[in-house]
Amino acid sequence: MLMNYPNLHIRQLEGWLGFSRQAYYQYWQRQAGQNNSESDVIKLVKKLRDDHPKMGGRKVHDLLKAEMAKKGIKMGRDALFELLAANGLLIRRRRRRVNTTFSRHRFRKYPNLIKKMVVERPNQLWVADITYWFTNCGCLYISFVTDAYSKRIMIYMRCIQ
Repeated sequence: MLMNYPNLHIRQLEGWLGFSRQAYYQYWQRQAGQNNSESDVIKLVKKLRDDHPKMGGRKVHDLLKAEMAKKGIKMGRDALFELLAANGLLIRRRRRRVNTTFSRHRFRKYPNLIKKMVVERPNQLWVADITYWFTNCGCLYISFVTDAYSKRIMIYMRCIQ
């Protein structure tokens, strides 16, 4: 700051701005230390990302905690996220989308017979649905037959493949 104004002295700033000379030097010393620590963290992250380019921020933070502690750098997870975001080093989450319905098949498609139907009592209309989850054991299928009026599950069947 004072480099831009060579005729301005810190003693003059003390009175005008209300902070001491010591506070001025401590501020610039902290800024220089913070910039050095941030550049060190960025180097560590880039080094880690060379081997693991898609590693997320939480895992990076966990792996770099010990390394940052050795260098005397205190940085929490949120501060690391802000630093990575400011330097364009965050990894975008990949959205996984499972296609469950393929309607452009060559087989006959039946019309929707209940589209305009008004359900007024139980057991007037039952609807079926199938849901599946991918688990460590394989694929888990669950099929439901539900009463449209009461939303009660009438029948269910499960299968693990």
